[in-house]
This record gives sequence, C-alpha cells and structure tokens, in this order.
Amino acid sequence: MGAHPKGDAQIKDNRIGQTTLGQWITHFPACLGSKVKDCFQGNLPFLFKVLSVNTALSIQAHPNRELAAYLHEQFPEHYPDNNHKPEMAIALTHFQGLCGFRPLSEILGFLKSVPEFHALVGNEATEELRSSMGDEVLTSQALKKCFTRMMNCEKKVFVDQLNMLVKRVSEEGAAGKDTSASYGDLLLRLHSQYPGDIGCFSIYFLNHVILEPDQAMYLGANEPHAYLYGDCIECMACSDNTVRAGLTPKYIDVGTLCEMLNYSPSPASSKIFPCVQDPSDPCVYLYDPPVPDFTVMRIQVPPNVKQYSVVAVDSASILLVIHGSATAASAAAHSDIGLRRGTVLFVSANEGVVLHITSQSGMVMFRACCLL
Repeated sequence: MGAHPKGDAQIKDNRIGQTTLGQWITHFPACLGSKVKDCFQGNLPFLFKVLSVNTALSIQAHPNRELAAYLHEQFPEHYPDNNHKPEMAIALTHFQGLCGFRPLSEILGFLKSVPEFHALVGNEATEELRSSMGDEVLTSQALKKCFTRMMNCEKKVFVDQLNMLVKRVSEEGAAGKDTSASYGDLLLRLHSQYPGDIGCFSIYFLNHVILEPDQAMYLGANEPHAYLYGDCIECMACSDNTVRAGLTPKYIDVGTLCEMLNYSPSPASSKIFPCVQDPSDPCVYLYDPPVPDFTVMRIQVPPNVKQYSVVAVDSASILLVIHGSATAASAAAHSDIGLRRGTVLFVSANEGVVLHITSQSGMVMFRACCLL
C-alpha cells in the first residue's frame, strides 16, 4: 500500500479518473500536506504492508541514504531506487524474527557448543572475538571478521558442516536429548526450508526475537535481520532496496552486506520497539521511529464506542482495518464507505473521517502517516 513505482496501489473507486495512488498524488499534491510535500519532493514517503510469513524471509539489511545512492547508480537492476529503507514490523500474531547481533557471551557460547559453526569461523577469528571482550571497537572489528569469514566460506565446506550439524541435531533430538545448545528446533526448520544455505548458521550470530501481538521491532539502516514466522504489519520508507545474503532464492550480495552491517552486539530484549498511548486519544497507540518518513498508529476502539473520529493530521495517511466493521463518512468522500476487515482507505492531509461502528466487538485499525 503506497505509491512506489514498482507497486503503485490501485484505486478501487471507479468514479475517480486516476487508476493508481501515484497518479492521484501527482494530480493533487496538496493531499500529502504542505510539509510532507516539500520535505519529500511531492512523493508519499512511506510504504505500508501486511506480511504473512510462513517461510523465512532472507537474511538482509537495508542501506542508508549514501549507500543506497551508490548501489542504485552502480547496480540499478538490483537496487531500484536511491532511497534508504528503515522499517518497522508490528506483530499481528505471535511473530519470530532474527534481528541484530547477539551479545558476545551468546555468540562465544555457540562457538564453543556448536563445533560445526566454529569450523566455519575458524580458531583465529574466534580467539580474536574472545579477547575483544570489554572493548567496543575491537569487538565490532572482531565480530565483522567472524561473520565475514563464515559468510565467505567455500560452498562445499559450509554445506558439509551444515549436513553434519543437521545430522547430529536430528539424532540427538530423536534420542530425546535437549538440542537447545545448538538452537536445534530453529536450525532444523530453516534447513528444511533452505537446505544447504549458509543463512542457517546466522542463528548463532543474530538475536532470535519473539514478538507478541502489538509488539514492534524497528530496523534502522545496516541492521541485519530476517522474518521467520507469523503475521505482521510493516511500514517503511518508500524504497525497495534490500541487500541479501542468505535464506533466499533472490539476488545475493554477500560482500556489500558484510561491509555495511552494524556490528554492535545487544540483547534480543533491546530490539523490541515501544509504543506509547496518545495523550489526546486513549484509543490510539503511537509507534514513532527515529526517522521522519513514517509513524504508525494502532487505533483500538472498544465495543462500547459506536461513533469514532479518525482525527485529521497534516499528512496523507493510509488506514487499514484489521478487525470490525463500520460506515465511514468524510467531507471529501462522494458517499459513505463501508469498512470491514481488509479495507484500505487513503486519507488526504487535514481530512477527518467519522466512523459509525456496526460490529459488536469494537474495531482495530492501523494508520500509517508522516508526522513532521
């Protein structure tokens, strides 16, 4: 949902002359709001998605603006625009992902307890990592060396080690042994989805982050991550730039990924991004990341409220209904609009929408906008 040239949203109302959101915005740029229009050169600055992840989505990171511009200029077939792509995932169900490098103690623990992983990283790099403890700069350098060593292993070497690891974990599991020291369950799941893929070993470097519904994860530039399982709302800057290195059939760019990453270890708990209740509306929870491109609101209307006003903001916004039904009225609409699970509305800047709620169990909606 958005106006990126590779996926311009279709307008469903056939009374409107333009067929896509991008065309509409070009014709009526004031719909963005004056600040957004000026700041983002007349473009809608965000993309809004719903993801249902059954098979893991690639080990990846997104470039900052400078790197995005360089990659787009050099390799436009792989990097289709020159924008950065910070993003946020908000869980709709129990959700699992990999995000950021684990604390050093956890990585060193796996290097000790998973010999197949140690074989790919090597003694020298492992020792360098162990002796870097307590020094942030040295840790970052050593971690980069370890990760780069593993990612650049010869295919035959890592496939042999992976097969040995999978065989060992499977046999230990079958014998009723605890395989958690090798993260056995997740390893076997990823290997069944991507057999022989180096990305299977990334679980020993990256935090395994679990989100419950309404919890969020923010992914800034150069943050390694992968979505593993579950449904989520995702909002991001308007870009399609992704540098991938494993768990994917798509284009892989290991060199760029290893060079660009943020090699700062931190615990999984630090990756959960907090939302705050809007002081002016108890139904609204704000997910406001440290970038100007987007903010997400979760709007949770309780069952006893039958009329609710989606307040006007000085930004175009996209409203998505997750639960419940209503009739929406707006001064800008030709007629009332029926809302139900899955309905998507584009709301111009400074336009309010009044909802007459028809469901008995309230409503849940997510709204993406740009609050400059």
